[in-house]
Amino acid sequence: MRVCVAGAYGAFGMKHMDAIANIDGVTVTSVMGPTRAKIDAFAAARGVPHAATDLADCLVREDVDAVILSTPTQMHAAQTIACLKAGKHVLVEIPMADTLAYSQEIVRVQRETGKIAMAGQVRRFNPSHQWIHNKIKAGELKIQQMDVQTYFFRRSNINAKGEARSWTDHLLWHHACHTVDLFQYQTGETCTQAFGLEGPHHPDLGIAMDMSIGMKVPSGAICTLSLSFNNDGPLGTVFRYICDNGTYIARYDDLFDGAEKQIDLTGTTVSNNGIELIDREFFAAIREGRQPNGAVADVLGAMETLDRIERSFNA
Repeated sequence: MRVCVAGAYGAFGMKHMDAIANIDGVTVTSVMGPTRAKIDAFAAARGVPHAATDLADCLVREDVDAVILSTPTQMHAAQTIACLKAGKHVLVEIPMADTLAYSQEIVRVQRETGKIAMAGQVRRFNPSHQWIHNKIKAGELKIQQMDVQTYFFRRSNINAKGEARSWTDHLLWHHACHTVDLFQYQTGETCTQAFGLEGPHHPDLGIAMDMSIGMKVPSGAICTLSLSFNNDGPLGTVFRYICDNGTYIARYDDLFDGAEKQIDLTGTTVSNNGIELIDREFFAAIREGRQPNGAVADVLGAMETLDRIERSFNA
């Protein structure tokens, strides 16, 4: 399988490049980035035969079967649709779009073209969350509450590599999207109640720097999510699963019980790298002619809940 990685030298583009290197039968044949000198140098260093600054130049190539989009959030919808209309399978990094209307259009075009379109909902694939999911499916656990904290210190417009960012990140449509999708995925239900509160907006970036979200599904399980770009302390996301049969704390790919005893996740997945697991599922779905876990149609429910939360800010 021949793949184009767009946004290849960005923080997550490189994560996908490294992940693909561990997957047999997949070759990166094209990379795209906004700066000619950088993308040419990146392609040469990685041994990729084609580099471009315009995604359209990659989509016309016959040696590109699928595309991974690690580009700015605001480009995701238009680029995903362009890939599908060009006859390419596409994996778009989270979020697949920054509005419900764009998300619905992606799903419509995917159904129209019949190509595989997958959203990069990495939390579905992290071994820690997969362990919980397997227990739920086996009837051994039932979620009572998920308590989640997503904290960063980003008072200036920088990315995960500490470099200046050309676009503005968003607590709701990006970072909350992880937890909204995960909560609905783990419970197997769609929220019937969802609301949010915004803190003050950044004077230059124009985005809320702090946010609180509450959700509930029909079974009665609730989720409380706190997010901040103002947190000058330990960074990242911590998920606390309060269940009928134990409490579990997930920190990315690690899992602990309520007594902070680490749980052995050996054998849960073929890799401890969530990005690699997403990529493996994407390529497997293409080969097997099936919809992947995280297909855009499956993730649409999370985008509907995000839209409901956004509308609640001004209610």
